[in-house]
Amino acid sequence: MSNRSGAPLLSVERLSVVIDLPHERVRAVKDVSFEVYQGETVALVGETGSGKTMTALSLMRLIQPPTRITGGSIGFDGKDLLSLSEPELRRIRGRELSMIFQNPQASLNPMFRIETQMVETIRVHGPESKAEARARAAWLLSRLRLSDPARVLHAYPHELSGGACQRVMTALAILSRPKLLIADEPTTALDTITQAHILGLLQSLKGEFVSAILLITHDLKIVRKIADRTVVLREGSTVETGATAELFASPGEPYTRTLVEAAQMRTAFAQR
Repeated sequence: MSNRSGAPLLSVERLSVVIDLPHERVRAVKDVSFEVYQGETVALVGETGSGKTMTALSLMRLIQPPTRITGGSIGFDGKDLLSLSEPELRRIRGRELSMIFQNPQASLNPMFRIETQMVETIRVHGPESKAEARARAAWLLSRLRLSDPARVLHAYPHELSGGACQRVMTALAILSRPKLLIADEPTTALDTITQAHILGLLQSLKGEFVSAILLITHDLKIVRKIADRTVVLREGSTVETGATAELFASPGEPYTRTLVEAAQMRTAFAQR
């Protein structure tokens, strides 16, 4: 449940990002502002190229040249993320602020079994022995509704389905119970049944494993099901922000209205 009293967990103010190409400078993110409070799921939505993923990577301070942050501020749990050094950021990433990236099979290291990747991640964040870390990894995979954790731990990424890889990536992201989980297009390329399972999984994480979720997606059906509030982006700029139910019922901007009507049409077509 959303608790919007007190200071926000995440506060993004007038964030701007550019890409320095050989013959031009592209403004990928233009003065984007939004907040995420404890207990909330906030959706960042828009078409391809709207700046959603670039914004998420900026929050994690993971963008690299020729891309760079040129303005704004990112406040997270009382800290200014844009002023932190790389060693300070490493202490926050994965512990307090974590991210599930697009294309989980590509994000996992193809050269190592899942067990190796999970055990090493657990031991980076805590004092567990290898045996303790393996037991914790198996327990967490079981909690994420994988029926045979031992088989998954023994497998390489290419031996797992997209849904299983998504669960593994989710497990890696929540190992340290971060305060904020960023989920970037978590259901892309998954079948309808697996999408439903992943959405249910994300909803169940809040409270026990994470304090809040920032969901990056272009799929308004997902947004309507699980997001408390929605931030609409277009061409790198904030178009509209509001409670999800109100935004769907009465969009204030023509672009938002177009997105909502298109989503409703796709839903109606799929139900025929």
